[in-house]
Amino acid sequence: MERSADVKPSDIAGRLGRLRPRLSDAGCEALLVTNLVNLRYLTGFTGSAGLLLVLSDEVVLTTDGRYRDQAAEQLAAAGVEARIEVRPTLGAQQEVLASAARQIKRLGLEAESVTWAQQRRFASDAFADAELVPTEGVVEHLRRVKDAGEIDRMAEAARIADAALAAVVPLLGQGVTEREVALGLDYEMRRLGAEGSSFETIVASGPNGAKPHARPTDRRVQPGELVVIDFGARVDGYCSDMTRTFCVGEPDDTALRMVSVVKESQREGVAAVKAGVRGSEVDQTCRAVIADAGWGEAFIHGTGHGVGLEIHEAPRVGSTSDDVLAPGHVVTVEPGVYLAEHGGVRIEDTVVVTEDGCTVLTNAPKESIV
Repeated sequence: MERSADVKPSDIAGRLGRLRPRLSDAGCEALLVTNLVNLRYLTGFTGSAGLLLVLSDEVVLTTDGRYRDQAAEQLAAAGVEARIEVRPTLGAQQEVLASAARQIKRLGLEAESVTWAQQRRFASDAFADAELVPTEGVVEHLRRVKDAGEIDRMAEAARIADAALAAVVPLLGQGVTEREVALGLDYEMRRLGAEGSSFETIVASGPNGAKPHARPTDRRVQPGELVVIDFGARVDGYCSDMTRTFCVGEPDDTALRMVSVVKESQREGVAAVKAGVRGSEVDQTCRAVIADAGWGEAFIHGTGHGVGLEIHEAPRVGSTSDDVLAPGHVVTVEPGVYLAEHGGVRIEDTVVVTEDGCTVLTNAPKESIV
């Protein structure tokens, strides 16, 4: 995949070393990683099936024969030292892990990714001699702060999305459907080097724009309507996220005011982002502008969320968020106003938190009339 600039390497090999000291704080001696996103983060392995056992002195990855060569290649490329055991069935893989963990008295499970049925099987079979400890956010906490390589990949994903939008926006004036615009964006992002979309592309015109997560339909974009476009690209697993709102021709006075208010809210929100600020403070900043305009009840979602290997991850930027922003966090700022009779307006950027502010990754223009 071609890059617009040199992309720095990520320190994947160092992540296991940063994880191990957190295990005792979580009340366990070892951790069974079942979340595939966390497994990728810790090892570089991108297969669709695998279990990772993190011990104090060893790492064991089990997978099936489909990923025999891929697992070895990806871990070697990441500089991760691990014992890779390929077995044809999940039961056989669990036997390997049970043997490796036979001296462990307290084994951590990722509570948010282990089903009740899995936990019962682990407790009665593979790890019957260990106390199974539910853990939350042990790996995810590490994922919050992005290294230079992660940020470079997200910046590249944002650059691709910017270019894709520039190529597709002219279609809005040609009577196309929402679905055709969405397909055009998805195609352009792939053509420009993305692995794919970071989530299902949203194109919502007219009354559909009043639904923040409307799916594209066969409705044709009409002159004078607001069109909300929310999408992102994915590069080496890392996501971008951006929303722009357009109008084909001149919108009415209410729509113009909606765009103006949301632009101001979003601008103030981005300006509020810096290390040491709570997510709730950024949310309050955005919400105050919209409330002052008389549309407080029309801002019906949180202001933003973390972005990385997943499109929604910590930290949160919302009214109830206690998360404190830190350098290297990557979050969105995306206030909106939604009026059933006029449609919706949302403007969103993905930003990297710095000590004294933030760096904006998504740089598509915010002019609304096309």
